Amino acid sequence: MSEILWTAFLSFPTHMPDSIQQNTQEAAIIWRAIKPYLTFVFSVCVFLLAILIVLENRNPSRTVAWLFILNFQPIVGFIFYLLVGRNVRKRKLFSNKYINNTEVLRNLGKQQTVLWEENELWKYPDLTSKRRLMKLMVNVSQSPFTLNNKSEVLTNGSETFRQMIQDLSEAKNHIHFQFYTIRHDATGQQFKQVLIDKAREGLKVRVIYDWVGSISLDNRYIAELEEAGVEVVSFFPVILPFLNNKVNYRNHRKIIVIDGKIGFVGGLNIGDEYLGKDTRFGFWRDSHIRIEGESVYLLQNIFLKDWFFVTDETIKGEQYFPEFKEEAGKELIQIASSGPDSDWESIWQMYFSIIATAQDKIYITSPYFIPDDSISMALKTAALSGLDVRILLPSRPDHYTVFWASRSYIQELLEAGVRFFMYQPGFIHAKILLVDGTVASIGTANMDIRSFQHNFEVNAILYNTLSVYKLEEDFLLDLRDSKELTLEDFHSRPWYHRLFESVARLLSPLL
Repeated sequence: MSEILWTAFLSFPTHMPDSIQQNTQEAAIIWRAIKPYLTFVFSVCVFLLAILIVLENRNPSRTVAWLFILNFQPIVGFIFYLLVGRNVRKRKLFSNKYINNTEVLRNLGKQQTVLWEENELWKYPDLTSKRRLMKLMVNVSQSPFTLNNKSEVLTNGSETFRQMIQDLSEAKNHIHFQFYTIRHDATGQQFKQVLIDKAREGLKVRVIYDWVGSISLDNRYIAELEEAGVEVVSFFPVILPFLNNKVNYRNHRKIIVIDGKIGFVGGLNIGDEYLGKDTRFGFWRDSHIRIEGESVYLLQNIFLKDWFFVTDETIKGEQYFPEFKEEAGKELIQIASSGPDSDWESIWQMYFSIIATAQDKIYITSPYFIPDDSISMALKTAALSGLDVRILLPSRPDHYTVFWASRSYIQELLEAGVRFFMYQPGFIHAKILLVDGTVASIGTANMDIRSFQHNFEVNAILYNTLSVYKLEEDFLLDLRDSKELTLEDFHSRPWYHRLFESVARLLSPLL
């Protein structure tokens, strides 16, 4: 393949004018003369790059994966490393995200200490074993727990979009709208119109979209929003991908904040495929959550930090953190955020802590499943200890390499007693972790290395609420539409499936 890439531009049509043919022949002669020198220089660069990768002292499996690619496909590996592989100083790159936006969050932090000392939280016996988890999220994600909340699970695109449109239409002060992917299809047009209408009413409407996730978004779509007064920014645009490190760090968050009082977070982006209109996947199974109450402050703070990062504009004002004069509800919720700007992989640690402290059952739904050694060991230990561990995955791929890499982890977990179910009606995209019927995580983070270490993600952690029960009910209903994958079935898979899995697993540290 390398030889093809080096000489591909020499393949020209033969029916050219004489002058062009003569120039082409001269170019070929020059190319043959300099090719050995270029090959030598490139080989030296690849060799030095391999040394650099080793000296970076990364996770050994990631180091081996990069060396594997460089050895077998040096040109592809070299280019790919320049795009997404460089181990940049993330704290320096994201240093200007470290801001404190609001006195409200500091006050919440003070309330945490009082509640903790007065044992106000521990009147719920089911949550006693989860104290470590709550303390962990306070420490690694600066995520105070909030008690004045009400949540509602939204199942699939039609229900979610309908509720979003309704709440957006009723906004009174401001709308903050952030998605990894926004499309200019019929669904995208519907959301565009409601944002335009609210901006024309005089509301502050701010939109963040990820440059890579929304790379196909029509410029006219953005222009129409801006003409109506909507402020639109892209997260980490990548103009010259070979000369910067931004392409590897994507904002995968899906957040809506309305008037500082209502928030949405979950797995759905904005597009027709989330309504099941994609002919390739058909039915699209996903979950989102609507929140009212003080936990919306945390979603607001995450949005404002991202806004500051991409615009250098600090947004302040009481209207963004309004006082709740009436009780929204009595649900205990934390908002966990993570990304390359954090000192800790907080969602990764949260997943591990939830699994490690489980006492009865663990239910997981994820479209992409590439667990690291710690998550894999926690799942095996739970299953071998007699817990009911079930994992729901798609039966069809949307990204083939990730799909086959995911399947490479199944056998060892099946052997430990973990049960796997493959969703049949379409594609399942929800990102949910349920434990013991008392704790649930729902949000944007997949159970893979990219979500844990490279993407900006956000999850809501729900404790002992009706929404936890609803998510578990939906999970059990999804199992009815799924086929259980037994160890015997897995052993009988075709030999080439094993080959695909083995090769993809070598690349899994990079996915």
